[in-house]
Amino acid sequence: MYALKVAGRAPRRARLRWWPVVLLAAACACTSAQASCLQSADPTIARLQEMVGENASQALTESQTELDALKRDPASGQFIDGARAAALYAVQAEGYGLLELDADARKAAAKGLELATSVQDPVHLELLSAYSEEVFEKASIAGAIEAIEAARVVQPHGSVADTCLLNSRGLLEHRQDRADLAIVTLTQAYRASIAPAVTEAHIRSADYLSLVMRSMGDYPQALALNQEKIDWDTTHEAVNALSVSRFMRGQIYKLMHNYKAAIDEYAQARKLSASLNDHIGIAFADQTTCESHTELGQLALAERECSSALRTFSSAHVSDAIKETEALLARIDLESGHPERALLTLNHVLDHGGADISPRHVASIYEWRARTSAALHDYRNAYDDLRQFIALYTEANDAERNREVSAQRARFETDREVERNAALQRELALSQEHAHRQALQLRWNTVAVTVGAIVITLLIYFLIANRTYRQRMVQLAREDSLTGLPNRRHTAELAEAALRTASQTQRPLTLAVIDMDHFKEINDRCGHAAGDTVLREFARAGREALRESDILGRWGGEEFLLVMPDTPVELALASLERLRTLVFNIALPPSGSGLSVSLSAGLASLDASTRSLDELIAQADAALYMAKNEGRDLIRVAEEHHEHVALEDHHGGMRISV
Repeated sequence: MYALKVAGRAPRRARLRWWPVVLLAAACACTSAQASCLQSADPTIARLQEMVGENASQALTESQTELDALKRDPASGQFIDGARAAALYAVQAEGYGLLELDADARKAAAKGLELATSVQDPVHLELLSAYSEEVFEKASIAGAIEAIEAARVVQPHGSVADTCLLNSRGLLEHRQDRADLAIVTLTQAYRASIAPAVTEAHIRSADYLSLVMRSMGDYPQALALNQEKIDWDTTHEAVNALSVSRFMRGQIYKLMHNYKAAIDEYAQARKLSASLNDHIGIAFADQTTCESHTELGQLALAERECSSALRTFSSAHVSDAIKETEALLARIDLESGHPERALLTLNHVLDHGGADISPRHVASIYEWRARTSAALHDYRNAYDDLRQFIALYTEANDAERNREVSAQRARFETDREVERNAALQRELALSQEHAHRQALQLRWNTVAVTVGAIVITLLIYFLIANRTYRQRMVQLAREDSLTGLPNRRHTAELAEAALRTASQTQRPLTLAVIDMDHFKEINDRCGHAAGDTVLREFARAGREALRESDILGRWGGEEFLLVMPDTPVELALASLERLRTLVFNIALPPSGSGLSVSLSAGLASLDASTRSLDELIAQADAALYMAKNEGRDLIRVAEEHHEHVALEDHHGGMRISV
């Protein structure tokens, strides 16, 4: 279940309700085999926990039988063995969750929590995690996170229970559209669960992180983490989970527009679903394969696959999947030269204005109906659908932009609207030109009006695009492409300006030269991609730890320059300590075992004798050189008149000398 429910709501493949009994096995087969994070010491409960991932409906039946057999107090009606009843409710909560019966899952978890109230009880923690996985409303997520943190306070740091709760918190933070927080939380869980005793929790962390990375567009990291899950599923012969993991890998490749690789993954997922007699899983594999073949222009193959998926969805009455598959078939009809048939299908698909379709598909369906109307020369309806498409596209991309963590991924929504609108305008213009060649009876005045509209649209587009291009070129000239921080030249300009202001106003200013420790060894052992990730994560940590008025720029390689206006050296040391703490949490891949990310820094403060930025940087550089020579993970202050004081950091052993 956890592999599918991270992204706010569960992916469509797992969102099957109570279909007829014959489809219950198929619904269970779509979910992960790892249902519980904390395994029970009771053999019967442990067997039921394993059964949840294999056959949730059977686990629900057997757990209810066990509950019915428990004795109750005749006077109060309460279970005599409340601890065992709570453990059985935990099994039921997991089972209902796998079957996507959210209300029943929450109800079972709530009953169990009434019986197991101690935050030190593993059953309480399992119930708390199960309940949190069924919380989707924004108003309730904050309360669920608060409950998880209250339970974490009494857990040993790095324990299985602590790691499981961290995973649940990361899931909820992702549902809050706070991918930045989710990554920090899940990375902490991922690193804390490397030991063999907590392997299951480690794989769960990798699975969560893969989906968060995918939502952020960091596809290489998403693939690497997904591969860990696939390796685990393969080693443990978890066929159910492996089918889902392969399907998710195909989704990542599809987002990367690597459709051939996506088709290969869907084929493997389909084969595994077939071995489980999972008809719904097969149908989803066929549907996504159909979409990929359509993108590749292989329409005959795509039509067969979508038709097969449609038959299965129709038999199971999966209404939203039916309409999405019909929309794909309409697109195939349009590209095959049958716009009339495509329009009939799309009118049916949008008969409720898209309310009965997954929101992520509605915009594209309006776009294809606009193209279909244009192919039939119905330009008025084409423009109406185009406006609806732009409105939905804007809304979806605004939501996506709010989830983005790194500033370099942000784009102006108006640019996307203009580009998208211009592309459709050009396609409509080409369609009209083609129609004009085949229908000489069109009146010349209609042609003149249309051509004029196109010319005006293109002129507007070129003006806006030219302005956007100039703005982007200015940004590129000032920005480091890897980290999104100011590059060396722009950093120097900002530092010079800050130095002049500080000198004129007699305000304090502290400057730091920061160098990432052992960076060459990280590159050599983990690869340059991991090194690039370390630099990007350092930049992200800097944005989080420092003030808006502070200037952090890439000075060269793994070296950074930090300028802190209105900041005496004591406050600068505190800021660097916050940054150091965040940097220490940057995760390295398994090949970097034994390595950790740390920084060394040299500080220098502006005084009356300082005459230039170069002089101040030279002082900080000399202090950095001493920090490196004295063992790294160290901050040195350049002012010689300060007393030498050594402070020991109890978190990571960082030495700060001034």
